Amino acid sequence: MSSLYAQSELKDLIKKVENDERLDSEAGVRMMNSQDILALGYMANLVCERKNGNHTYFIMTRQMNYTDAVIELPNQRDLSELHLIGEFNQELPFEHYLEILAKLKQSLPGVEIQAFTAYEIDYFTQMTKLSITEILEQLRHAGLNSLSGSRAEVFSGPEGTKLGVRNVSEQRYLEIQAAAHSLGIRTCATMFYGQGESAKDHIDHLLKLRELQDKTGGFLSFMPLSYFPVGTDQEEMMETGNSTGFEDLKMLAISRILLDNVDHIKAFWVVLGPKLTQVALAFGVDVIDSQVMAKRVLIHLIGKAGREAVERESLDHVNESE
Repeated sequence: MSSLYAQSELKDLIKKVENDERLDSEAGVRMMNSQDILALGYMANLVCERKNGNHTYFIMTRQMNYTDAVIELPNQRDLSELHLIGEFNQELPFEHYLEILAKLKQSLPGVEIQAFTAYEIDYFTQMTKLSITEILEQLRHAGLNSLSGSRAEVFSGPEGTKLGVRNVSEQRYLEIQAAAHSLGIRTCATMFYGQGESAKDHIDHLLKLRELQDKTGGFLSFMPLSYFPVGTDQEEMMETGNSTGFEDLKMLAISRILLDNVDHIKAFWVVLGPKLTQVALAFGVDVIDSQVMAKRVLIHLIGKAGREAVERESLDHVNESE
């Protein structure tokens, strides 16, 4: 242990992380309540570099609204992933979304398609009376590669702080993730925070994801994200003010430390801003969401932070050597 952390209130946890020991709920709450941000960054960086060395990954991604997906197809040049987003239209039949996937996959055969949250999968089951597995099998056959983690609030956050009616219970969320993983559909986990949750709420959420990952290994990445209202545009995201940079770095670091079985922690630079995103690369982050930012700018940003930029077509098969 560096002498820099010899007097840290977290020195016993630092020793455990250095010895590659898993931390428990009590340790997680201690980290959430600690102000020793440098110690948290040190531990997170250890875990990150064990998994990914000095690499920071990016995938050229474009977001597209469901309603635009079959009207204006994106140019496949430099595009590796298409993320379907937007307000979910409950009046359209399930077959409509299968059609969208099939058309996109036919037009963009080399592009990974990520779409649909746990809420949307749950709604499809209600609409069609099919099981979760049957819904997922049809989506996969139509062209779906991975599920979105969008709009997932802290599982046990305080009443009245939910992101809206379009959410599912903790049990249902985990059931849908497990079903997807069992079919070989990887999923991306997200946790929105900043609505008055407690330290224990955050830690319980992370540990429930870790428990499922122990069983399935199906989570591609995890991204903690400060809450912003649905419909917030890019410029407004950077000005929402629901968390400080200190809080954002702490959440990223603790996520990396506790989710020792998830290969990637992602930062959404549109919310953090490019400068704090660079700092986050020393706090456990190894994937940057590339949307909107030009490739050359992204590579420059990563390089100036002392990391090696690595472009990937997908985060899947994450254990393969680069």
